Parts: sequence; C-alpha cells; structure tokens
Amino acid sequence: MDKKVRVRFAPSPTGGLHLGGVRTALFNYLFAKKNNGTFVLRVEDTDQSRFVEGAEQYIVNCLNWCGITPDESPDHPGVYGPYRQSERKASYRKFAEQLISDGYAYYAFDTPEDLDAKRKEIPNFQYGQATRMQMRNSLTLTVSEVEELLAAKTPHVIRIKVPGDEIVHFNDLIRGDVSFETALVDDKVLLKADGMPTYHLAVVVDDKAMEISHAFRGEEWLPSAPVHILLWKYLGWETDMPQWAHLPLILKPDGHGKLSKRDGDRLGFPVYAMNWTDPKTGDVTRGFKEMGFMPEAFINMLALLGWNDGTDQELFSLKELEEKFSIERISKAGAKFDFEKAKWYNHEWIKAENAERLAPSVKTELKKAGIEIKDDAFLHTIIDLIKDRCTLLPDFLAQSGYFFVSPAEYDVNSVKPKWTAEKAEFFNSFAAGLTLTDAGSAEAAFKALAEEKGFKPGELMLPFRIMLVGGKFGPGVFDIAVLLGVAETQARIAKAIAVFNA
Repeated sequence: MDKKVRVRFAPSPTGGLHLGGVRTALFNYLFAKKNNGTFVLRVEDTDQSRFVEGAEQYIVNCLNWCGITPDESPDHPGVYGPYRQSERKASYRKFAEQLISDGYAYYAFDTPEDLDAKRKEIPNFQYGQATRMQMRNSLTLTVSEVEELLAAKTPHVIRIKVPGDEIVHFNDLIRGDVSFETALVDDKVLLKADGMPTYHLAVVVDDKAMEISHAFRGEEWLPSAPVHILLWKYLGWETDMPQWAHLPLILKPDGHGKLSKRDGDRLGFPVYAMNWTDPKTGDVTRGFKEMGFMPEAFINMLALLGWNDGTDQELFSLKELEEKFSIERISKAGAKFDFEKAKWYNHEWIKAENAERLAPSVKTELKKAGIEIKDDAFLHTIIDLIKDRCTLLPDFLAQSGYFFVSPAEYDVNSVKPKWTAEKAEFFNSFAAGLTLTDAGSAEAAFKALAEEKGFKPGELMLPFRIMLVGGKFGPGVFDIAVLLGVAETQARIAKAIAVFNA
C-alpha cells in the first residue's frame, strides 16, 4: 500500500451502540492490524441536539469489552487530535468559507418557515439545482444584501453548490466502480446555523487532518458519497482522499430491511453490544454482554456477518481474525442476523474456554443468587463438568447452583406417581452404606443394591438426580454425588425422601 494505513471508527454519542456499529469498528480494527496500521476512535459530537451524556464513555466501554481498543482516541490522543469534533469547531468554518470564496458553496438564509412553505408547495422538495434560485441565499441576493445579513448576524447555513450535470465516479473496495449523477444530489448543508459542521463537511475535513487512508462505513452512507467526493475535489485534496469501502447491511432475521432496535425488542434479542440506560427516561435496553455472551463469541459472530475466509471455518479468535481478514472476502450482499446462530457461537466458545478463564464470569452469575465462592479449585472442577451444557453465561447458575446450595424445590411431579415405600427404603439403605471414592464405584454399588432390592436401576436414577439437584438436568448423577461428598449426599437424600413421602 502506498501510504500508511490509518482507519477510523467515528460514532456519534447519541445512545446505545448497535451491533452494526461494532462490526464497522471491528472491520476497521482488523484491517489496521492486518496492515500494521492505526485504528482511530473519533467522536462525531457536532450535533449537539442529539448529544447524550455518558454515551461517549459507553462507546469506549463497548470497544474495550470487545477487545478492539483504539490506538488513538480522546482518552489516548496521538499527534492528530483533538479526537472530538466539537473541539475542532474553528477549523470547519474556515473551510466552509473557502468553498464559498471558490464558488463551490453559498450562504442560505431561509428560515424554517420558508422551508416548510416550499415543502408544501413542491412535493418531495429538495434544496438543489432545480430550486436553489427560488430560495433566499447568496446566489439570489445581491452582494450588499448578503453582507448586511451577515453583519446583522442573521441565522444562516452554508450549503454545497452541487453541479447539475456531472457524473461522480469512485472505486469502492467492496462494490467496485460506483457512479452518481449529480443532478439527483441535493445541496447538502455543510455548516449549520450554530456554527457546527454537518457530517458531510466534518468527515472530509477530519479525514484529511487525521490522514485517514481507508474509510469503512455502512452502505446506508453510499448516497452521501458524491457530496464527500466533490468536497475532497473542491478543497483541493483529491489526491489525499481515502479509499472507500461501504459495508453490507446487517439485515432483519427475515432478510427484509436493516436490523433495528425495534426488531430486537419485538423478537426478544439484543441489538446493542452492552446494556444502554437512557439517562432521561431510565429505560434499559439489553445488550449482548449482560445477556451472557462472551466477547470472543460476539466478535466471532459479527465478523462472519458479511465476511468469511473462503473456508468452512466458523470459529475464529480475534488473533486469527487479525491474520486472516481481507477486504476482498467482504460480501456486497446484506447479512441476515440469526440469533440462534449467535447463541451457537457463544455455546462453542464456552465449551472451548478453560475453567480458569470462565471462573470470574461464573462467580459473577453465582453472586447474583447470593452464592459466594471460597474454593476456586472446586469451582474449576464444576465448570469443566457442566460447561458443555451452558449456552449463555447465566446458564451456569442453573447448571451449578445446586453444588453450593441444597435444592429448595423439587420436581416432585416427576417422582410422585411412581414413588413407593420400597423406593424410600432403598434410598435409606443406599445412603446408610454410601462411599464415594469415585463415580464408577458409586454407580456400581447403586446398581448392585437395586438388583438386590428387586429394582431396575433405571427407575431409581431419576429420583436420585432430583434428590441431588432438584430437577431433571445436570451432568452424570454419580459425578455430582462425588463432588457433593458423602455427608451432603446423605443429607439431600434424607431431605428429599421426606418431601416425596409427604
């Protein structure tokens, strides 16, 4: 590559971080790592009306949880700062005024009422080539009128003057040659009345200032590309323009339309990386982290929404993704989000992870139920025994809680219909002679006693399991008994017999 790779993730601090945003950050990060480049976090906070307190720190927390920490950011500035657009405000007006001087932009003094009236007059009104000469701007007013309005600090915006009959071409690294007719593009606002830039001006000025080499963004930004390319040209920076890559959309599970928060609410799955609490309403929107996803699984799932390495491999560590990622393998087509597949990734990552790494998360889940772990070695043994049964991290509570706390309730309905005094006597006898050196010998003793008492072992196994764990779940029942120990197993048998006899 001709110049050093510098890529940026540039979110607006307006609320929760959608998984599509995280994927954009991930692809930027992976491309930077693959090419020994720099991954920049730039906060696009110029729209003060939508700014939400705490949203910037939330974005940083999400990226840190995912393990895709930026090389440069507001918290870790490099030489290209500042990294918040609101702190770069002075530079934007200078370039907007330069565009006016060069004939590529103009002042527009139209009031909100003027614009509303024009929208009522013209269906699907667009402020552009066909309508700009009907409006109140520096193209229709005299020079002295414009000077008077500016001197009086009359509210105004600055708009780009899009040419009427050009074709804008560019090469998209994912989509190939893309072209737009400028006759279909409106005169976007570049600088708002409050002096803040819009996205269109800010993204160009900032990408130039930060020497961004490649711009990854969602395909919903494709219609804005001609305005941005014209700005690079009009500002005289065409040779420094980044290479574009417009990423495919993440689609609803049925494939019809872009995945939204509303879809997650409706279908019962998260679309944000982490829980987002609205500071005004206090409403909490669920995130993948709090639902019990491991960051490794979340990143793995996201990477394969629109990318693959050309093989059948589905499980990738972040390190493997860094090594194998390539733009050429990104699909043009949208990728359908499948929550069941997302859970499959998490299940596979839980199964593959060692007990020591899982232990802090499992402790957190147990602590929610008031269970404090004092013996880490014991916990590690249990994790190894049950992790294959856990899809989400909260599953560890249901699958392991009974190792620490005797069941408070029993699935009595699964035992009662076939419960007899003879079975009660069998379990009393089994408990009295119980030894638990290992699961194999315990099972052999259980079966021998069953045969002696005239029972088939199978009809006693379910009651025994329910005695120990409360329900019809868990690993091998004799493995459970060995871990509980003789005294606890005897106590649980006695307690359950009393319930079953009642």
